[in-house]
Amino acid sequence: MSVLARLLAALEGGEVEIVDLTAPLSERTPIIQLPPPFANTRGFELQEISRYDARGPAWYWNNFSAGEHVGTHFDAPVHWITGKDGLDVSQVPPAQLIAPAVVIDRSRECAADPDYLLEIDEVRAWESEHGSLPAGGWLLYRTGWDSRASNQEAFLNADERGPHTPGVSVDCARWLAEETPILGIGVETVGTDAGAAHSFDPPFPCHAFMLGAGKYGLTQLANLAKLPPTGVVLLVAPLPIVHGSGSPARVLALAPR
Repeated sequence: MSVLARLLAALEGGEVEIVDLTAPLSERTPIIQLPPPFANTRGFELQEISRYDARGPAWYWNNFSAGEHVGTHFDAPVHWITGKDGLDVSQVPPAQLIAPAVVIDRSRECAADPDYLLEIDEVRAWESEHGSLPAGGWLLYRTGWDSRASNQEAFLNADERGPHTPGVSVDCARWLAEETPILGIGVETVGTDAGAAHSFDPPFPCHAFMLGAGKYGLTQLANLAKLPPTGVVLLVAPLPIVHGSGSPARVLALAPR
């Protein structure tokens, strides 16, 4: 039996489960809100072309409009100034869109502190228990934030000081980018950085270090609670937008049942 035949048999037999990590994409999908004078992304919208009517009697279809970084989406290196000479989303090698993934769960800590930051020592402690971070793979950071994804206000969790959402410390972001073999980080929040990361030095360190190192980001993931810490294969499917800084993506996980 071929390798692919064995995979299909494992899927059919229930040994391997497909978990959809993609949040539904609609007009209600939360979007990031940058303060003036910065420009903001457009949210997702559908514009009906025809629906079994005089405009098209036998077919239904729509136009859609959205920013590249809306909903569950992929960040390419050119999204950030540190990666401006790097790959756009259409240039990402297909072989990197299917890769191993591990899950670090800090949902309990984030429930107690929405400004919680993942630190290097926590990742190293996870490695001591579960093994090394995967070479050429993804670190998925579970915070429980996907439970807020149906409500823009709760998802952004902002007050007069700005948004309060969990993320990664400056030192940890630099270390993940420069000293670990992962190809990217995936999160449940609106961006790979913490809500307060505008005030960090440097600002938005996950973007600055990860994309500057030619690595990638995944945001607004869902259902990370359904995944084990290790043994996952991630399938990431962004649109190959020429010159695109990113794209909404369908993200699927293959996990042992």
